[in-house]
Amino acid sequence: MVHASLGGTGTSPVRVLDALRVALGPGGTLVVPAFTPENSDTSRAHRARVEGMTEAEAREFRAAMLPFEPDATPCPSMGALAECVRTTPGAVRSAHPQTSLAGLGPRARELLSEHDPHCHLGERSPLARLYEADAQVLLLRVGFEVCSALHLAEYRMVPPPPRRTYRCVVGDKGNWISYDDLALDDTDFAVMGARIPGELLTRGEWKGKSVTLCGMRAVVDDVCGRLSGYRLRNDVKLVNRPGR
Repeated sequence: MVHASLGGTGTSPVRVLDALRVALGPGGTLVVPAFTPENSDTSRAHRARVEGMTEAEAREFRAAMLPFEPDATPCPSMGALAECVRTTPGAVRSAHPQTSLAGLGPRARELLSEHDPHCHLGERSPLARLYEADAQVLLLRVGFEVCSALHLAEYRMVPPPPRRTYRCVVGDKGNWISYDDLALDDTDFAVMGARIPGELLTRGEWKGKSVTLCGMRAVVDDVCGRLSGYRLRNDVKLVNRPGR
């Protein structure tokens, strides 16, 4: 599973994709996040898009939002490599209307099928199958703050995090659905990534920025073991902050 930022490298996503496929070999499968937060009116992306609009303008914008279509909806916020993978002939995409993944290779369909539309990135998502397959995670010029695999650690926290309501449009324009799922929170992923033992990571550099390779299973297990305690301690600090 690859997260990448190619801005400023002067290297086309097609060239990077070709290099990754050569490195994986004919038996390897490449997976990228193909998330579409723009498809939801409960996402940060949507709030940013309607900021400054009047209430009437925001309603009109919402009414015109296109439904998620796995074979056609772009994933602009995921970067050039993700969009390149998604649009490559033979690519497979999971069915979640907000947090789909796209893949190429012999196991892509097996790994990305049966993505429960009410489960972003938990046990009923491709992340769980990638974990079972002991997939590797490549962070190409990005850090753990965007590492989607860490969301699986969130789902496995004890006690579990709170839940929230999500909304998105599917099937046809105006066909909005609502569902409850984990309240995903990536604000402490960079901190968690900085605490992962060095022996679990292979580090390098490309085009002036860091590259990190790690095993998904080892990293998810490590973060899951410390995430609950970290968040609990920070919640206690907030409650006990003077003036609160």
